[in-house]
Amino acid sequence: MNLVSLFSGCGGMDIGFEGDFFCLKKSINLFVHPEWVEEDYGDWVKVKPTTFNTIFANDIRPDAKAAWVSYFGNKKRDANKIYHLDSIVDLVKRAKEGELIFPQKVDIVTGGFPCQDFSIAGKRLGFRSQKSHLGETLNKDEPSIENRGQLYMWMREVISITEPKLFVAENVKGLTNLNDAKEIIEHDFATAGKGGYIVVPAQVLHAADYGVPQSRDRVIFFGFKKNALRDEALRALKQERIPEHFDPYPMKTHGHGIAPYVTCREAFIDLEEPDRTQDLAQKKYSKAKYMGKHCQGQTEIKLDAVGPTIRSEHHGNIEYRRLSIEHGGKNEEELQKGLKERRLTVRECARIQTFPDEYQFILKKTSENKSVSASEAYKIIGNAVPCVLAYNIAKNIESKWEIYFKER
Repeated sequence: MNLVSLFSGCGGMDIGFEGDFFCLKKSINLFVHPEWVEEDYGDWVKVKPTTFNTIFANDIRPDAKAAWVSYFGNKKRDANKIYHLDSIVDLVKRAKEGELIFPQKVDIVTGGFPCQDFSIAGKRLGFRSQKSHLGETLNKDEPSIENRGQLYMWMREVISITEPKLFVAENVKGLTNLNDAKEIIEHDFATAGKGGYIVVPAQVLHAADYGVPQSRDRVIFFGFKKNALRDEALRALKQERIPEHFDPYPMKTHGHGIAPYVTCREAFIDLEEPDRTQDLAQKKYSKAKYMGKHCQGQTEIKLDAVGPTIRSEHHGNIEYRRLSIEHGGKNEEELQKGLKERRLTVRECARIQTFPDEYQFILKKTSENKSVSASEAYKIIGNAVPCVLAYNIAKNIESKWEIYFKER
């Protein structure tokens, strides 16, 4: 099934929706989903590919494109052509002027529209963002509909142009308690295309509940094309309480009474210290000095718990893998072995986000794409949807596709 990915970043959502990647065995609940595993390598498994195939991707970050192409170039011959380094606003404008921008046969559109203006970590300007669709300070002469906080409307335009059977949109939890933003977005999405969409009330998914070693909450929107649905599915999705076998939200696979949460210690299995490894992403970590516990990013992760939210941050806000005793470090066993105070490496952040180890984030410049530094890698990893969370969403949708939709 053909998938159009918007605001793709470095591809966490795309990796999850396509499957065929390595992850910790403990991230997959084998009592619930043994059929998801294609190959078993002890502590690691390779999950089966899905039927979704990304045929279009976009973002405005050259570093995100470089990383995406580096990974998917091993799977797709035309990866560099699939990924469009353009603003969604400009792409839609060109499409409306008659240029063939978007694929014509699209089954599903996914997208994590920019979250900075809805996040509790920001100014929370929401729809009144002072940033443009290119991330720059908004010019007074620019139409407000083109500001960063309204880019979901341009995702809506792509949905209207491509008319997929289903769309999946993602954003931060903070959107749900910012006035009536969630309800406005649901209403606007519902009017996309010819005949409109049933937009199921958005829900917040906690990544740790799906085998991700991280405390990360994301709000997910599902929209179903009304005239593509079977009659029974149309009736079910309109109900206040959707029957389980029609529910697009995946069932939890981890947590109390199910399977233990995956911890940082488990996520970091087999990782060597930066001075002993050959993995560039494990060698690289922020050297920013400790700034005091009152500052963001100055805490030590708890090895036997899920990790903190991996944010799209600069060097000084990256959490510590371990702190010294002087700075309040609790990991005495490692410190006694002579291991030094340091922040999380790029690879450790990627592991917490469930990216496979074959994904290389520290990249040299090529003839087609820019280089990617450690600082840039931290940011694009922090912006991503955890691959394993996306896989849970994709597999649930895939398993119900035939009961949702009429045959072509």
